[in-house]
Amino acid sequence: MQGAKDLRSVQKKGRLEVICGSMFSGKSEELMRRLRRAEYAKQRVLSLANKIDDRRGIGKISTHNGTVRIAHTLDNTIESIARMLILAEQADIVGIDEIHFFNEDIILAIRELVERGKHVLIAGLDQDFRGEPFNITAILMSLADNVTKLKAICLSCGRDAHHSQRLIDGKPARYDDPIILVGAQECYEARCRDCFSIDKRPWRTTTKTQQQQS
Repeated sequence: MQGAKDLRSVQKKGRLEVICGSMFSGKSEELMRRLRRAEYAKQRVLSLANKIDDRRGIGKISTHNGTVRIAHTLDNTIESIARMLILAEQADIVGIDEIHFFNEDIILAIRELVERGKHVLIAGLDQDFRGEPFNITAILMSLADNVTKLKAICLSCGRDAHHSQRLIDGKPARYDDPIILVGAQECYEARCRDCFSIDKRPWRTTTKTQQQQS
């Protein structure tokens, strides 16, 4: 009987859910919907955003259609990640938007929250503007209990879009441009695989050179 009592007293572990997709696919909107649902169920919710995302003001999770949710802001310092763990002590649900803006230090913190019994919801891009995986999102997808991949609509042809096309002066960005560029419609479009393009992929250049040499 004593052993059964001890087993019941062990804290249950939480869950990790990932909402991912291209820009304009509704990731933040879906995150906010799930957080509101948790609040309706009388659960304690902690909303978090990265300080770098200031498109609609710091301290907010926002959607492209203008819906806003107040959030605590973090940066990529160890001190900020430690602060997240402290804030989460009083929460049942932890929602983190734009996970791709964080560095990989946050992964250990997220795993710690799950071990402590928290339900963690994260939203972010699964691919960067080059069409390459965002490493932090990819790792968290592999650790997640559930992954929801959303689709946008290709602005060029109207089909399902999986890519975030970065445009500089109306032309595709170069492959070696900086990975992070905070922006919205002024420099990004959702594109399908056929309509997506990137200027100068290194592997194509290498292959062409090898063919010429052979």
